[in-house]
Amino acid sequence: MLFSRTLIAAALIAASSAVAGAAGLPDLDGRVIKAVTENAYTPLNFVDPATGEGIGWEYDAVNEIASRLNLKVEWGLSSWDTMIQAVREGQFDVGMDGITITTERQTQVDFSDPYMISEQFMLVRADEDRFADAASFAEDGDLLVGAQAGTTNFYTAVYSVLDGDEANPRIKLFETFGASVQALKSGDVDTVLMDATSAAGYMGASPDSFMVVGDPLGAEAFGFIFTPGSDLVEPFNAAIQSMQDDGTIDALNQKWFFEYQSQQ
Repeated sequence: MLFSRTLIAAALIAASSAVAGAAGLPDLDGRVIKAVTENAYTPLNFVDPATGEGIGWEYDAVNEIASRLNLKVEWGLSSWDTMIQAVREGQFDVGMDGITITTERQTQVDFSDPYMISEQFMLVRADEDRFADAASFAEDGDLLVGAQAGTTNFYTAVYSVLDGDEANPRIKLFETFGASVQALKSGDVDTVLMDATSAAGYMGASPDSFMVVGDPLGAEAFGFIFTPGSDLVEPFNAAIQSMQDDGTIDALNQKWFFEYQSQQ
C-alpha cells in the first residue's frame, strides 16, 4: 500500500544536518543533566506495562547521546502543557515528547537539530466508512476530532481539516495524547491526527482497532528542547550527527518501529 510505504519512509527519516568542525565528540566530564518527558507517546516515550518503567525511542536516543558525551541523565516526568515552560525556566536541561520544531516555540526554548521527520495522518477506527479524507470529514458536521491543546496535531485539525476556528466545538480536547486515542477507540471522537511515527505505534500495537485514511497533512521535524542559551545544544547536535553517520538512528528506528511493534 502507498500509505504503508509512506509511513515507513517517514518513520525512518532522520535529520542529517552537518555539525561544522565536529571531528570528535566533546567530553562533558560526567556532568549530570535532568531530562524530562511525558511517557504518553508510543513508541517515542511510554510506560513498559511489564515493568512500569519509561521506555521508547527517545529514552534510548538520549541515553546513547549521554554515553557518547560522558553525561549522566536523571529522568523526570512532566505533562505536555507544562513541559516547554519547565525547560525554559531551567527546571530541566533537556525535554522530549515528539516536539515539533516551530518558529513560535523557538522563541521560548532552544532546539537541537531534528532527530526525526514525520508526516501527519488521520487515525480512525478500523471499521470507519463515513469519510475517507480530511475534506469528507470536514463536510460532516457530526464528526468529531480529538486533540491535546497546544499541540501540532491540534493546530493541524483547526487549520488543515476544519475551518480555522480554534474554538470549534467539533474539536474535543483531552489532557493527554493517549486519552484522545482511547476516546477514538471507544467511539467518543471519530479521528485523531498524529504523525506517522505515533500512528505506526498505535496500529502496530492494535492492528484490529485502527487504520489511517487520506493523504498526509504535512510534515513535521522533531527536536530536543533546551533552556535558552544552553551549552548542551551543540554537543547534542554533534552526537545526533554521529548517530546518524554510524547507523545508530537507523537501528533505533528498526527496534521501535518494527521489532517492538511486531512483538505486541
